[in-house]
Amino acid sequence: MDYLKLWLPFVLTAIVFWTSYVLYRRNKNPGVIRYWGFRTDNFLKVVRTILPFGILSFAIFFCIGFYRGTLNITWHIIPILILYPIWGIIQQFLVIALTAGSLCDFKNTSLPKAIIIVLPALLFGLIHYPYAWLMIGSFALAIFYAIIYLKQRNIYALGIFHGWLGAVFFYTVVNRDPFIETFGPLLSITKGTLP
Repeated sequence: MDYLKLWLPFVLTAIVFWTSYVLYRRNKNPGVIRYWGFRTDNFLKVVRTILPFGILSFAIFFCIGFYRGTLNITWHIIPILILYPIWGIIQQFLVIALTAGSLCDFKNTSLPKAIIIVLPALLFGLIHYPYAWLMIGSFALAIFYAIIYLKQRNIYALGIFHGWLGAVFFYTVVNRDPFIETFGPLLSITKGTLP
């Protein structure tokens, strides 16, 4: 998606496909939704658990961005902060619920929890190749989120925070503008043509 500059078509296709899959599975087995972590009963509890991590992460992102000279905060971050959590929920479902959750719940597995946590984190880091900072950030985020998920199973809280952390990470640490990358081809704009 990065090499072909097809970020928006890829993300929209993935969201539609995986949302359809979740709805299909819900119709076949209604309990699977809650099992995967699509639930609201513990949403605030999970938010309270990850909020200190989120605040610390934002502070670290701004410090790294200031040190590296990569702070690039524009109004473009606002639509990304609104939209990216949707994609974050899908990513958390795929990487954390389906991978870590399934590894944890296999009946005939005796994998240590550390392996169950590290394997999805490695996968999530590798998915962001070749961007070193994104690989490191994604790996660290997935470690933390897998630990939280295996205790409390809430995809919504993790996905929303994933979206917000990811958006701020792009505009501070890696000096990329996901708004231009996503909507630029659609709106025929390039970096620097919008204020």
